[in-house]
Amino acid sequence: MKNINKLALLLSLGALLPVAASAKTLEQAYIDSCKKGPDVPVPVSVVSPHATGYDIGTTVKVEFVVDTTGHTADISIKSATDRDFADAVVDAVKEWRFTPALHNGAPVATKVVLPVRVVEAPKASSLLALN
Repeated sequence: MKNINKLALLLSLGALLPVAASAKTLEQAYIDSCKKGPDVPVPVSVVSPHATGYDIGTTVKVEFVVDTTGHTADISIKSATDRDFADAVVDAVKEWRFTPALHNGAPVATKVVLPVRVVEAPKASSLLALN
């Protein structure tokens, strides 16, 4: 397995304005912002956790493997401030798809560690940050 890669994006209130103006979903903005390259798995489809009612700062650190087909596997919670939110994050990550990382031109399984944090009063589940 390759080294742990951190896919990161911090969506603050200021960062949400250009997204809203361009009518781009937060999920697409996240995908567009991710590091691209053969040595990291690149997200091609993500969904936000289906969760409402969590305080700003509620966080979950999730770890998973992107397998050679681009699916997520071996999903586990490394830390969480709320168990229900952690469960919602795991359910969302199960639906994510990636272009797998490559080593010598062949797809390889890669471990990913991703903190997910609520950044605005969650009136809608899409107001989450993947950072």
